[in-house]
Amino acid sequence: MISARTFWSALPTEGRWLLSTVAIQTLGRGLTLPFTIIYLHEVRGFDLGLSGALMSLIAVVGLIVTGPGGTLIDRFGAKAVLLAGLVSMIAGCTLLAFATHPAVAAVALVLIGVNFGVSWPGFNALIAAVVSGDLRQQYFGVNFALVNLGIGVGGIIGGFYVDVDSPETFTVIFLIDAASALIPMALLLGPLRHVRTQAEPTEESAAAGGYREILRQPAVLWLTLLTFIAMFIGYGQMEAGFPAYARQVAEVSTRVIGLSFAVNTAVIVLLQFTVLAKISGKRRTRVMWVMAGVWATSWLILGAAGLLPDTLAAAIGVLAFMGVFAFGETLLQPTVPAIYNDLASDHNRGRYNAINSAAFQGGAIAGPVAAGLLLDHDLDAVYIAVMVIGCLGIGALALALERRIPASANGVRAPEPESSSESDVAVD
Repeated sequence: MISARTFWSALPTEGRWLLSTVAIQTLGRGLTLPFTIIYLHEVRGFDLGLSGALMSLIAVVGLIVTGPGGTLIDRFGAKAVLLAGLVSMIAGCTLLAFATHPAVAAVALVLIGVNFGVSWPGFNALIAAVVSGDLRQQYFGVNFALVNLGIGVGGIIGGFYVDVDSPETFTVIFLIDAASALIPMALLLGPLRHVRTQAEPTEESAAAGGYREILRQPAVLWLTLLTFIAMFIGYGQMEAGFPAYARQVAEVSTRVIGLSFAVNTAVIVLLQFTVLAKISGKRRTRVMWVMAGVWATSWLILGAAGLLPDTLAAAIGVLAFMGVFAFGETLLQPTVPAIYNDLASDHNRGRYNAINSAAFQGGAIAGPVAAGLLLDHDLDAVYIAVMVIGCLGIGALALALERRIPASANGVRAPEPESSSESDVAVD
């Protein structure tokens, strides 16, 4: 049974340093994430359409810099790239805190997007350099829970603190977000300064090739498509499709929607260790099957809530959707990053994680666009159907992926030497 104590004891010192401040680092992001578009529109007075376009700069710039960022990680190491991203983040948040003109806000959000694009592959490469094997999968899961805890608590605090009639309250939260980036900078320059993510140049590194060679591998191609669809029907809906459906179709209050995100955070934090214990040693592709079924169920629950608008049942359905969806997240987040990093080598780990990040961001960009088109044309039933079909697609892709990746990358433990034949029978 995995517990917080046994997991912490198994971590190397560098892993403990890296994990110990995650919730504090992401607290600043939680303070600003739900309120940035409110700040741009209601506090700075920018048109709502312009505010939305400005917000999209973060994801678009992040997607653009992810590829070059992965190459730089493999060449110069994750620490150097992460430090550059964190400097960009500090400058962006500080600039945004005082942005009274759209051009200034655009520059600020581009700087934030640069960090957004390199931080995912950078930190994943750093994690993979510090922990390995089954512990790596557990680490990704616990890290995800702590990120959600920090963002969730930050969102709650921000909701009580910010006031659109007091612009200085928004200035404060963006400055806190900037200051929170100093924590990982201190770790990278201090306790983690000796951690190397890049391998020495060898014939193997030259043979590792670039993105084209990596994407030619069937396993990587199927995994990337699976990641894109998972993001499209998952996180790509959390900031647009889900709130819009809940408000326009299920007709629940904004308070219920806000509470649903708290339910999401609570489920992830409370269940992640239990889920990690259950999936340890299991085929990761089979875990994705379960996740696909859980997410399909969650979307059906939300669809049912839309059949009973402006009722207590609709409110319960919206809350239940987020709870069930969160359970699926605890299955997804430990497995996908672990597969990417188990397929990679030290010579191309940055590029593998950049591909993961690009698929994530691509789905997160495409998801709101599709949701907006469907819900704007009152195709709410089609919207739910698309989400459920997407879940079935994840299951099919997981099946295809299982046939193309080695057992080690699929989370299957190597058999003990003294009983290898029996173990092979048991695994197969």
